[in-house]
Amino acid sequence: MVGAWVTVARVTDIPPGHAARVEIDEVPIAIFNVEGELHCIDDTCTHQEASLSEGDLDVERCAIECPLHGSGFDLRTGDAITLPAVEPVRVHRVEVSDGMIRVALRD
Repeated sequence: MVGAWVTVARVTDIPPGHAARVEIDEVPIAIFNVEGELHCIDDTCTHQEASLSEGDLDVERCAIECPLHGSGFDLRTGDAITLPAVEPVRVHRVEVSDGMIRVALRD
């Protein structure tokens, strides 16, 4: 199930190669700009409580590396691609409308 669309930022707020952390209904999410394509996942690493938006963005693999222990996550699928994390993160719907970024949370 998908929640309602929520406007979270302007497209210009997150330039290519950068990320932003926002909260929707007290849920921390991370939005990544990978060469102009936006991806949105839960901001918390499934291995330990660390903010993925503060990690290293790998634009070539479309992945984020957790800043705490180096777990990697595919931004398209949420899959854990490197240890120590084995559980995926949720991927949320993201779109651009009139220059604004909108996100719909998935259950």
